[in-house]
Amino acid sequence: QVQLVESGGGLVQPGGSLRLSCVVSGRSVGVYPMGWYRQAPGKTRELVARISSSGGPNYADSVKGRFTISRDSAKNTVYLQMNSLKPEDTAVYYCTISTPANNYWGQGTQVTVSS
Repeated sequence: QVQLVESGGGLVQPGGSLRLSCVVSGRSVGVYPMGWYRQAPGKTRELVARISSSGGPNYADSVKGRFTISRDSAKNTVYLQMNSLKPEDTAVYYCTISTPANNYWGQGTQVTVSS
């Protein structure tokens, strides 16, 4: 019923950029808060960025000034623009939508920052 599909991950050099996309079905991205989390090997999943139902963004301190979260309600898609990437950004990135009933997660997309 509710499905989130991430894409856009890949291998990029330090200082490079990637844009992640999350296409949502079953719920509207303009109605519910949405976010991006990431999980690196050996670490717990951590919040990267969040966008409220009114469009206000929040970011983890580690990505402020480098990442931008946005949404396109017509496409029912949320994006994460990642600039000035660092090796410590390497992780699987997950999209989530927060509804009154539950939080739903995508399958994740791998981001690797390496020379």
